[in-house]
Amino acid sequence: MDTSFDPAQLRGLALATLFPGFGGTTAPPHWLAGLIREGLGGVVLFGRNVDPGGGDMGVAALTARLRAERPDLLVAIDEEGGDVTRLDATTGSDLPGSAALGAVDDPALTRAVAASLGARLRACGIDVNFAPVADVDVDPLNPIVGVRAFGSDPRLVARQVSAFVAGQQSWRVAATAKHFPGHGATDEDSHVTVPTVSAPASVLDRRELVPFRAAVAAGVKIVMTAHIKVEAIDPDTPATLSRAVITGLLRDELGFDGVVMTDGLDMHAISRTVGHAEAGVQALLAGVDALCVGGESTDSGTVEGIVAALVAAVESGRLPYDRLAEAARRIRSVGRWARGAPVSSRDGVGEPAGVQAARRALVAVGDVTLAAAPVVLELHDEPSVAAGDVPWGIGAPLARRLPGTVVVRLHQSGPGPSAVLTGYEDRPVVVSVRGVRRRAWQAAVVAAIREIRPDLVVVDHDLPADPIVLGQRYVLAFGAARVTAEAAADLLAGTVVAPGPGPTAGWGSAVPPVSA
Repeated sequence: MDTSFDPAQLRGLALATLFPGFGGTTAPPHWLAGLIREGLGGVVLFGRNVDPGGGDMGVAALTARLRAERPDLLVAIDEEGGDVTRLDATTGSDLPGSAALGAVDDPALTRAVAASLGARLRACGIDVNFAPVADVDVDPLNPIVGVRAFGSDPRLVARQVSAFVAGQQSWRVAATAKHFPGHGATDEDSHVTVPTVSAPASVLDRRELVPFRAAVAAGVKIVMTAHIKVEAIDPDTPATLSRAVITGLLRDELGFDGVVMTDGLDMHAISRTVGHAEAGVQALLAGVDALCVGGESTDSGTVEGIVAALVAAVESGRLPYDRLAEAARRIRSVGRWARGAPVSSRDGVGEPAGVQAARRALVAVGDVTLAAAPVVLELHDEPSVAAGDVPWGIGAPLARRLPGTVVVRLHQSGPGPSAVLTGYEDRPVVVSVRGVRRRAWQAAVVAAIREIRPDLVVVDHDLPADPIVLGQRYVLAFGAARVTAEAAADLLAGTVVAPGPGPTAGWGSAVPPVSA
């Protein structure tokens, strides 16, 4: 064992690579405060750290208390907008997600939306945001990407990613392109298993890698890895732990010299295979700099285990000291950059960019204006791990616009539509769906409702469902954010003019209505 290393210095370098999560909304727990003072690289805020009563001011107070322990601590969050939000976890996001922005495909608007997000995060004291998603939507059965992607056209995704990076980073909030080298072609979720991408290298080059090249060219500060195996590059090792993927592809071929961060090490693709501590060592050896942990673990045990493993790996000669020091240096450089002056201003007039984008993304086919307060049937499944249990649906915003609206949530194992609709024969019927292309039961329920009420209106809060499901009267919202539901509710209530079946650039042309 090499004992020439200063123990405190070595521990400090190991801590500098870690970004743990924690519990609480007002102050760091004792164990975390101590690690921050010792040199912890950063922390990650989750929905559990946001007090609904305190709002953004409460988050700002929390980040101030964190930095009272050490001013250069980096604070990160996973705030994509759309379906994935932490700041608005109790209400739904006030920004449309990537699918809606891709449907509009106006880079200037996307940059404005990202800048508005950057301004909000900066005001909250947040330096790093785990967005944008640079995955290309490839597999319609993908349970984790889908509506979080800008689209299925790599070039469109690339220009949207570039615009998002520029807008957010104009507020000195580091953008994070994820999930490298691309999670869109899987039909499994790395939160629960290790998915595999089987596409040949030539396909990866012209599909998955195009948006990441654009992100690098746009100056993205961070790239986040995917816990997936990519057969054409390294069939045996998840990308997060693969030197061929991180150093060979991302560093050497794509030329990225910023911070590489792991996706959450609590995800089962890592935590239930190699384990947190060993994964930390393997990731650093592969060329990763920052280790994200804390989605499930919120105490010091997991962090201390990773630190001990990194220190032992350096002392044994397995992990070069210079590799650990390089990782810490890259992370600190992001901190210095984040302390600089923003180049954007919050000054502005007119409709917020997020509202503009949500309205422009809508596609309405047929006469969707409601003549009276409707019965709204919302079809609900268990939320994805990435999104969490965030409110969604057209019911609440419609009820605010059309008093007397009845909202009923239906589940796969619940009562059938005939029982629910009895007694409401004189009411318009609206059906709110999400993720139909992955959930056959929703399609079956919509068909059963249409048998009873052929005049129903379908509101799709995800990527467009099959035309047979949508029928002749429908609205495509391209996401389940609160702002997109509000925009759709305005259409149905007749408070804005309905757009026609305009271009949905990220997803092909608007879905045609079913012939009568």
